[in-house]
Amino acid sequence: MTFTDDKLRGCLRIALGSTLGMLTAKVMDWQMGVFFTVYPMLLLGMVPVLNRFVILQFIGSSVLTSLEVMLLPGLLGHWPPAYVVVVFLLFLWRFRLMAQGPLMLFGASGCVSLSIMLHFASYPQYHLADMAASNIVASCLSVAVAAVLYVWLPDRESPVVRALPEKSDNVLRHQTLLGAIVATLSFVVFQTVNLVDSLSAQVATVLVLFPMSFAGAVVSGRARCIGTLLGCSAGLLFQLILYDHYHNLLLLGLAFWICTMVFARLHAREAMPGVGFAGLTTVGILFGQYVSPEHDLVFSALYRMSSMTVAILTTLCCVYLVHKLLNLFPSTRHQIL
Repeated sequence: MTFTDDKLRGCLRIALGSTLGMLTAKVMDWQMGVFFTVYPMLLLGMVPVLNRFVILQFIGSSVLTSLEVMLLPGLLGHWPPAYVVVVFLLFLWRFRLMAQGPLMLFGASGCVSLSIMLHFASYPQYHLADMAASNIVASCLSVAVAAVLYVWLPDRESPVVRALPEKSDNVLRHQTLLGAIVATLSFVVFQTVNLVDSLSAQVATVLVLFPMSFAGAVVSGRARCIGTLLGCSAGLLFQLILYDHYHNLLLLGLAFWICTMVFARLHAREAMPGVGFAGLTTVGILFGQYVSPEHDLVFSALYRMSSMTVAILTTLCCVYLVHKLLNLFPSTRHQIL
C-alpha cells in the first residue's frame, strides 16, 4: 500500500502514544506495564477514527472486565467447573459482539484484557485490585493520550471506514462459538500449567482468533509468528546496544520509540493487521512487562520466540478441530454469502 502523509502521522501517533504509556508505567512502578504499552497500540492502530462511541467502548470494556476479574476468582475460584463455564460465557458474549461488528472494539479489547487478567489472577504475586486499577488507568490514559495526539497530528483526509460484511445467522454462530471455545481452552491450559512467564504466548492465542475463521486464523498465525520473531530480534538488538544502560529511562524510551515506529510503519503498509501489528504487540509486551532495572529482556525475548510458535501452532490445531466440528451441524455451518 502507498505510504501517505496521513499514514506517517498514524505511525507517529502509535509510537508516541505507546512510548508515553511505557514511560508512565515505569516511572510510577506499576506492575501491569503491558496494559500501558499495548492499549495505545490497540486504540491508535486498530481503529481508523477516535470518537465518543470508540471512547465509550474502550473505557467501558476495561471497567467491566476489571469488575469481572475482581469478582470471579473469589466467587468461583474454589469450583473450577463453574469457573470455566462462566469464563466461556464471558468470551461467548464478547466474540458475539465482535462477529456482529458495531461493538468490535468493545469485544476485542475485552477479550485481550480478560484473558491477561484471568491468567495472572491465579498467581499470588499479582493482586487483583492492582490489576483492575492498572487496567482502568491504562485505558483512560490511552484515551487521553490518543485524543491529544489526534489534535496534534490530525489526519488531513477523512479515513475510509470499511463497510461491515453481511453475515448469515449460521456464520455468526460459527464465528462466536469458534472464538469462545478456543479462547476457553487456552484459559484452561494456562490455568493448569505454570506459565506465568508466557504472557506473549497467552495473548497470541487470543489475538490469532480475531479473524474469526480457520482460514483467517492461519494467515493471522503466520503473521504473528513472523512479527514475534522480528519483534524479539529488535528487542535483543537494542538490548545489545544499550548493554547495561537499559535502566536509563531516556535511553529505554528512545529504543522503544524506534522499535514501535519501525513496526508501525510496517503495519501502516499492510491492508489488514499482520506482521507489523504482531511486532508492535511483541515489543510492547517485552518492554512494558519484562524490562526493569533488575531484569533485561534477553531471556524473555529468546523464550518468547519458542513459546509463541508452540502456542500458535497448538491454537491453530484447536481452531481446525473446532471449525470441523461446528461444520457438522447445519445451524453452525460456516457459509460464505
